[in-house]
Amino acid sequence: MAPQGTNDPGELPSWRSGNIRLVYMRMPFDPWPCSVALFRPSASSPPGPPGPFKAGPAPSAPPLRGHPWVHPASAGVQTQLCLHPAAGAMAALRVAGRQLSQHRGSGAPILLRQLFEPKSCTYTYLLGDRESREAILIDPVLETAHRDAQLVKELGLRLLYAVNTHCHADHITGSGLLRSLLPGCQSVISRLSGAQADLHIEDGDSIRFGRFALETRASPGHTPGCVTFVLNDQSMAFTGDALLIRGCGRTDFQQGCAKTLYHSVHERIFTLPGDCLIYPAHDYNGLTVSTVEEERTLNPRLTLSCEEFVKVMDNLKLPKPQQIDFAVPANMRCGVQTPPS
Repeated sequence: MAPQGTNDPGELPSWRSGNIRLVYMRMPFDPWPCSVALFRPSASSPPGPPGPFKAGPAPSAPPLRGHPWVHPASAGVQTQLCLHPAAGAMAALRVAGRQLSQHRGSGAPILLRQLFEPKSCTYTYLLGDRESREAILIDPVLETAHRDAQLVKELGLRLLYAVNTHCHADHITGSGLLRSLLPGCQSVISRLSGAQADLHIEDGDSIRFGRFALETRASPGHTPGCVTFVLNDQSMAFTGDALLIRGCGRTDFQQGCAKTLYHSVHERIFTLPGDCLIYPAHDYNGLTVSTVEEERTLNPRLTLSCEEFVKVMDNLKLPKPQQIDFAVPANMRCGVQTPPS
């Protein structure tokens, strides 16, 4: 379980290799007191702390493609990402390299923020177009909806959609509240979920924001209405509870089916490029991001045969989610319900 409350890490270290500098920074809008930013300094940059970031490649800097810490689609871009403190220093370096992701061939990178709600260990994702300022939120949580709305305003974005990957059982969605906090925002969920929303999506539909779009891929099994959202260049996928980092969502409630989930992941997610970044809806071990190739080869459940996978899932014997009795009814109404005190 993630730590709660303020945690001052003291002196913030930095790391540098050649033309890459990794710096731990405190950011006022982060759910955690530390974030990681990667800077690409010019050849004349002083050895001390970096100054304000200026977007784009440094004129005299050598190409970054192929550098071990840099995602191959990200040469010349900068990112800022929220890291769970338990991820550790080396994990921070690895994740920072992977999260330097941009829409291939589009110029300015996509804006991405990974946000965390500690009670249900839920990740919410804010994606935005830096040019049009249009944005979407994936899997917002009721308890952190005000935080998310404030971040949208601080970054000068216009939230078009609050999107859910499925009808959640462990928390109430924040999409209903966000509609009132940010006029113009519409709630979105799969039609097969049976839940209310402003817009219902189906397999193959696209959700556009500025120059970018998310492709909807049906990935049932955890629930019948689960979907995975894939950025239109296939550089990142938001898998909800279908695929977790070294795990997967459970299949013992809400009409779940282990066999269906197995085929969904193998046919709709594992067929993406190996370097496609995987962003799940939850993590309980301090992990933030993976790749298709890692999960194809290292996921202890989904590297099993389908028959073995079904046996494992049928024998988990997990307690039901604590909030399921009021979260599911509320989420069937787009989260428009006050939770019990």
